[in-house]
Amino acid sequence: MLTFENPAISIQNVTKIFGEQTVLNELNFDIERNKITTILGFSGAGKSTLLKHILGIMNPTSGVVSVLGQDLSKLDKMELREFRRNFGMLFQYAALFDSFTAQENVAFPLKEFTKLKESEITEKVKDLLISVGIKEESFDRLPSELSGGMRKRVGLARGLALSPHIMLYDEPTTGLDPITTKMVNNLIVETATQHKDREMTSVIISHDVRATLEISDYVAFLDRGKIIEYLPVEEFKKSDKELVQEFLNL
Repeated sequence: MLTFENPAISIQNVTKIFGEQTVLNELNFDIERNKITTILGFSGAGKSTLLKHILGIMNPTSGVVSVLGQDLSKLDKMELREFRRNFGMLFQYAALFDSFTAQENVAFPLKEFTKLKESEITEKVKDLLISVGIKEESFDRLPSELSGGMRKRVGLARGLALSPHIMLYDEPTTGLDPITTKMVNNLIVETATQHKDREMTSVIISHDVRATLEISDYVAFLDRGKIIEYLPVEEFKKSDKELVQEFLNL
């Protein structure tokens, strides 16, 4: 299993049990800083539960989840809320506020978590939207007036608003057509490259094999709560694990 000297995220002996069901089972792995790591797996493998542990939404039944050197279980509710400023998140369907315009959606975390003046927020929102390819004529459009790809771009701009150290992507290409999927994949790589100087880490939860192999630095395969393979992407393609090859060939 891969280990790193100063990982962005460290999962140590993490088990999560719901009733009689073990969803995460003695999970051990690190996620490298400043890289794109994708966690692959079939539905029900535990990917969403793992993501909730990384965000501190759930605590493990046993084991430790450390993010940027911080054991999340040691934080109280207010400290955890503040700590989550380190995360940006692009949800599966962008999860924009329906009644907010594109720029109001991006401004929301800045108003919630910073003391910036209105003029400073307006300027930052403009820069963020332009950086992800949204033109000014679309700033005042509601999500219903934007294409699926544009909603993803606005969602990414919102995720980047607080200059996160870790950018999380939850099934970012689910339900998208091939052209929009390619655009989103390019956007993930471009975003990682643009923020490389401040060592932003990208973590993707996905079952999109083709996208994963194109854009990831590392790939982990989660099956029934355990990481059964975790390798640099080129080595992952040649994995000798039967289940991994079955997944790659679907």
